[in-house]
Amino acid sequence: MAPFRATHRMGCVALVSLALSSCATFPGGHGWGENVTVAPGWSRVGASAFDAVQSPRFWGPLAAAAVFQVDGWDRKASTWARSNTPIFGSEQNAADWIDRLRSASAYVFVVPVLATPSGAGAKAWVLDKARGVLVDGAAIAVTDEESTLLKSAAARERPNGQDTQSMPSSHTSRSAVLTELAQRNVESLNITPAVRTVLDAGLDLLTYGTAWARVESGFHFPSDTLVGMSMGNFNGAFFDGAFMGSDPHASHLSYALTPIPGWYAAFALCVLNSSKAVAQTREGRMPKALASSIWIPRN
Repeated sequence: MAPFRATHRMGCVALVSLALSSCATFPGGHGWGENVTVAPGWSRVGASAFDAVQSPRFWGPLAAAAVFQVDGWDRKASTWARSNTPIFGSEQNAADWIDRLRSASAYVFVVPVLATPSGAGAKAWVLDKARGVLVDGAAIAVTDEESTLLKSAAARERPNGQDTQSMPSSHTSRSAVLTELAQRNVESLNITPAVRTVLDAGLDLLTYGTAWARVESGFHFPSDTLVGMSMGNFNGAFFDGAFMGSDPHASHLSYALTPIPGWYAAFALCVLNSSKAVAQTREGRMPKALASSIWIPRN
């Protein structure tokens, strides 16, 4: 039943994305991924790097990680989180939720990729999507490689003593780069500020949830997850700004939803089935903030 539920979820994602993308246009007439370049020029590379570095999403987590080094707060916070497990209820439950939250980050990354408009014809659409996905894939790959190299260089022992791969958290860095890329696509949508704020908060919740699950489960200190978060945010912003060939802040997508026959009924079935999946989850305790919207099958 788990594979069926996961497939149904992805089917719902594709259905909603198809409904959106079929009615979307960029003001400039270009599609997502159409202007991808492998030679953006040093000026654009430098500007993209500067924009990524000056963003609070980069330096904020690093500043917080530095604060945690004061008076042993990093280890004290880790010990408190493992002893009290205020969000997930137990170290094991936190560990069970780690991959689910990171997988959810991947799911929501796919939605704006599919929803953003690309080439008018089937061939152009596929080529544009492929170009854009290559840029995003490069950001993800670089983030993973950086995490691996820093783990070896830092050689920090995990709170649970399992090994010396604590700094940084690769689960958190992967979730952060995925949600950063998703947010930059969401920023292009012609939606109200209130809706955009809600969507951004939901995406951030996935990354923060992944980070805290790693802390409660005893695999990382808080500073490990904060450094990973900063890395993912930087790479997502830098690669998108330097290589996508368009400024997501300068133009917005215009969406006009039309009543596609049977679409409302199909969407309602997706919601109802998702609620049923959550209700049938076999976990002993599920974070209430996530139970109503996220369900990822055990690997």
